[in-house]
Order: sequence, then C-alpha cells, then structure tokens
Amino acid sequence: MRYAERAGVHTMSHEPELFTDHDAALAFLNSRINYERARPGVNGGEREFKLDRMHALMKALGDPHLQIPTVHIAGSKGKGSVCLMLSSCLQACGYTTGLFTSPHLIDERERICLSGTPVNEPAFDRALAVCRDASATIEGDHGAVTYFEMLTAAAFVIFAEEAVDVAILETGMGGRLDSTNVCSPTVVGLTEIHLEHTDVLGDTVEQIAAEKAGIIKQGVPVIVVPQEESVLTVFREKAASLGAPLKVLGEDVSYSYRFQATATRGPHPRVCVGELPDGYEHLSVPLYGQHQAGNCGLALAILLELAKLGFDLPEPRVTAGLEQTPMDGRLEMVHSAPRIVIDGAHTPESIQETLRAAGAHLDYDSLVVVFGCNRDKRVVEMLEMLERGADKVIFTRASTTPRAMAPEDLRALYVERKLAGMVQHEPTAKDAINNAARAVGPHDLILVLGSFYLAGEVKSLLLAAQTKPEPAGR
Repeated sequence: MRYAERAGVHTMSHEPELFTDHDAALAFLNSRINYERARPGVNGGEREFKLDRMHALMKALGDPHLQIPTVHIAGSKGKGSVCLMLSSCLQACGYTTGLFTSPHLIDERERICLSGTPVNEPAFDRALAVCRDASATIEGDHGAVTYFEMLTAAAFVIFAEEAVDVAILETGMGGRLDSTNVCSPTVVGLTEIHLEHTDVLGDTVEQIAAEKAGIIKQGVPVIVVPQEESVLTVFREKAASLGAPLKVLGEDVSYSYRFQATATRGPHPRVCVGELPDGYEHLSVPLYGQHQAGNCGLALAILLELAKLGFDLPEPRVTAGLEQTPMDGRLEMVHSAPRIVIDGAHTPESIQETLRAAGAHLDYDSLVVVFGCNRDKRVVEMLEMLERGADKVIFTRASTTPRAMAPEDLRALYVERKLAGMVQHEPTAKDAINNAARAVGPHDLILVLGSFYLAGEVKSLLLAAQTKPEPAGR
C-alpha cells in the first residue's frame, strides 16, 4: 500500500509509465533546468527561487513530505557532515533513515540514501516517473520543475513509501526558498554561516543568515553551532518571531571539546554535549579536522532533542554510529600509490580547515594540491589559503560544470597576486592527476580541492581505472 493510500490523501490515480531503463530516467532528470551546473547568466530570467511550485508538486503527489518525521539542516559549511553523522548514529540505534544531501560525487542516487545506502536504480527510476507525471499536472500554472526540485520530490516519495523512521534533509542553497523547505521538521539545525552564493543570498553574513534562518518553523526547536554574534542575533530574532526555542551550543546547551591523540587516529577532537545522565560525554569526532567538533556537537544536540520525543538513543550505540560515519568527499583517501585524497571544500574557510586537518592527520613530506573551483566563488581568498599550505598547485577544472573557472585563468590570477609556490595548469582533471602523480614520491600526498564536482570526477576516474579489464592475452 502506498503512503498516500495509508494517509488517506490525494494521490495519482494510476501507476506511472516507467522509464525504459536507468539511462532514460537520468536523461529525463538532466533535461530539467539545473542551477547547480548552469553557467552564470544562463536562464537568468527563469531563475526564480520560490516555493509555490514545490508546494503544488507535493500536493499533486499526495504530500509525502508530511508523512515522516524530519530533521532539517542548513548552513554555509558542515551541513552535509552533520547529516552524515546524524544518519549513522540513528541507524546504529536501530532506526531506518532517509538521507537527502547534495551534491553527489559520482552517481545521482548518492543524494537519496536509505539507512546509509543509495537508493537502488528501480526505486529511483520509479520515483522519478511518479514525479514526472505529477509535475505535468502543475507545470502549466507554475512553470517547469527544476532538476533539484525533481530530486527533492523523488526523495520525499521514496522516504514516505519506505516509511522511514526519520528523514534527514540538507538544504541545497540558502534555506528560505530551498525546495527542501516545504517540509515540516521535528528539529532544525544551523551550521556555520560564511559568505557564499552572494549573487543570490546577499553580500553580508547577516543577509545570508536570514536566508538560512528561513527553515525555522513555528514552535520547532532549533540548534545552532557557535558563531559570529551578528549571525546569532539574526537566528534568535527569527526564532523568537515564530516561538521556536533556540539553543546555541556552549551557551544554551552544554558543549565542550578537547583534543586527544591515540595510536590509531592521531590527534582528534572528543566532544561532550548535554548534561549527564542524558548527555553524551567524550565521544570521538569521526571526521578529520578541528572544525568537525562543532558539527559533531550539533548532531549530538539534535539527537538529544529527538530523545525527548521518544527516540531511544543510548550512548554506546551513538558512539558506534559515529565510528561508522562515511568520509565520502571529506578528506577521503581514494588511491594509495600515489596517495590521493579528495575533499569537497569550496570556501576559503573550509579550504583552510581542510589543509590544517590534512597536516594533522595525514603524514606526508610534500603536498601537491590539484585545485579547481567555480568562477562565482571567493577565488582570490581560496588561492591565498593554498599558498599557505601547498608545496605545489596544479590548476584544472571539472568537465561537468560550465561554472568552472578556466585553469589558465586560475594560474594567471595566482601569479598576478604574487603568491608564492610552484604552480601549473592542466586542461582536464585526468591530466592534472597524471601530472601530480609524476611529481610525487612515496611519502608525498596529492590533495584534490575546490569543488565537489572536481572531487567526484577524480574519484570516478580512479574507480574506472581500477576496474578497467586486462588487455586480451595477458
């Protein structure tokens, strides 16, 4: 029985006509307007971020987003890490989870996970077909459903049909007008706010914070990581206007962390959140970097809110869940000889933290950074961070996004700013990795930075090389 039939609400009156195969489903999805990859200025007149269309699509689908408990996370950096840790802890405690994140590294299905595993192709394709049929009924009045809206809707359909115990949603961009913001959350989490997407969200951290605060809902508890007082003021004012209880880690909820070095993990943070006997004490942060302490603290504080609602979340199982958190795209080792690590860091602050974490956790002699980024980022500040941590930088670009800055322009900007260090550029990610591999010795490290798209492309190239069949006759 489908979710809408169980809930007694409107649903499509027939099963959808399925796509002929998975490639056809992806072709349909990629035919939609995709602002993640669009070249700046393209479809500018159509770039209207509003929720009317998403609400109409949800209604046509039978409101699957209202059938499941939801945790909603927004912020400039760290929100994906919070979502991963939350999902892993809940799974370890015996709950089925739906996880919606973006972007993906290799496969679109990575964005929609059921208890830590990307949804299988038949379920993904069927959900897209359901959303395609529903979208056809509302596009005349509301315009074409976008790539991200279609994926968000498909996630809601899958999570409702699987009757997950809790869905964890990461906003794509912003919050107030993000397509995930049609949800009715049980708990809201807000991570650090930095300047990002200034052409859409605003050119001050306060304006950006106001957009992120748009996911706060009437009476719903909000947990926030420590950050600039001006940002916290925006969050507090928004929460107060909606009667939403807001807690800041370290102020309104007990939070502390310290570093501890072990033989297996080296130096890493351990966090305490909440008060005993209900809180969590000295839990190891599973992801590399000091900045992940706050993200882990936020995840644990959200678990404490869920525990108040009846979720059984004992510390031993939560600890086990943290240890099982996947590191996809977060200082993830994707090749061992030479050692190649990928990271999706794409702001100056996250690049700084990633370089620090690499130095603390990954022993190496020289560091070669393969770097590419989108042209709408804070490029100069990112380059300044690279100068401080890299012995050599090879500029390149991801082939999958027209927004990527040309490698030769990155190199020219680096030289123009009189930044120190060896720099080169290569036209493709494959060329850049091959160049880097020739430059390193057994004790050196190659670090891919600047874009999830570049990180994903490098990972895909290396996976393809590992699975390439042996030539005939060998």
